[in-house]
Amino acid sequence: DSYVTQSGEELSTRRIKAVLREIVDAEDARHPLSDDDIKSALAERGFPIARRTVAKYREKLGIPIARLRKK
Repeated sequence: DSYVTQSGEELSTRRIKAVLREIVDAEDARHPLSDDDIKSALAERGFPIARRTVAKYREKLGIPIARLRKK
């Protein structure tokens, strides 16, 4: 499965999910990142995907929303 950017670049959804997992694992548990923050972090790493796509992948990975990740 892959995701194609507006520039036509193909990105592996598996790779995007791996990076999303890394971002969430590295976040401050007292201030978890919102889907919008995760979207920005992914874009900085070269994965320009929509916030709703972030939400979809986060759910598929079994990662709860920010409010529920707060420790």
